[in-house]
Amino acid sequence: MTTAGIDAGAKRIKVVIVRDGAVLARKSAESGLDAGAVSGRLLDAALSEAGVGRDGLAQVAVTGAGASAVGAATAKVSVVRALSLAASRLDPAVRTVIDVGAEESRAVRLDDKGNAEDFALNDKCAAGAGSFIEAMSRALEVPVEEMGKLALAAETAVAMNAQCVVFAESEVVSLIHRRTPPGQIARAAYESMAARVMTLLKRLGVTREVMAVGGMARDEGFMDALSRKLGVKVLAPEYPEYACAFGAALAARGK
Repeated sequence: MTTAGIDAGAKRIKVVIVRDGAVLARKSAESGLDAGAVSGRLLDAALSEAGVGRDGLAQVAVTGAGASAVGAATAKVSVVRALSLAASRLDPAVRTVIDVGAEESRAVRLDDKGNAEDFALNDKCAAGAGSFIEAMSRALEVPVEEMGKLALAAETAVAMNAQCVVFAESEVVSLIHRRTPPGQIARAAYESMAARVMTLLKRLGVTREVMAVGGMARDEGFMDALSRKLGVKVLAPEYPEYACAFGAALAARGK
C-alpha cells in the first residue's frame, strides 16, 4: 500500500511518500501565503520522484497547524499520533519524543507499544522554538546555520535573563556592546531554549530513550544544550524534520 503524509507546519510544509513502511520520496518548502497550493505542488513533486501517480495513492493524510488548508488530503491525523507512530517506527526503544519546530514545541510520552500515553505543549512562546534561535542569530549577525558551531566552541555561557524573544534580542545587543564573546551569547541562547523545552518535560515526565524531531533536531547547538539539561544523550533520526509527515503517512494506512 502506498500512502502520503503531509505536515503543514507554521513555516514549512513537508511531504513524504511511503510504501509498506518504507519512504519513497521526501519534499519540503516554505508554506508561503497559499499552503494549499504549496502542498499540492510538493505532493506532485514527491509522487514524480517516487514514480507514483495520484491514482496510485491509497490515502493522503495531513497533520499540523495548517492542515485545514490542504485540499489534497483524504484524512486528518493529530500531531501527537503522527509523532508517536513515527518515533516507534524509527526506534522502538524510544519512550519520549520532543518535537521542536519553528513556532512551537511539544513532547509526547510513549508506552512500551509505541502508543501515546500523555503529551504537553509549549505556551506558544517563541523562546521555546526555532524562531528564537533565528532571532538571536540576527542580533549576533551570524548565519543561523553557524549558531550551533559557535555555541559549541564556547566553554561557558553568559547569563541570559530574558524569557521573551523581544527582550532577549535587546539583551543580546547589550551583551554585544559589553564585548561579550559571541560564542558565549550563542551558548546562552541555546541553554535558554533548552530550559523552556525542559518545562514541558517536567510536566510530562521523561522516560528514556529520548528522541528529538523537527527542524531543531538538526541543530547541534540545541541538541548539545538539551542533552546536557536532561543528563542523557538525546537521539535524532536521519531526517528529523520529516517525522510528522512520515507518521501521518503511516497513520494513513489504517484509514
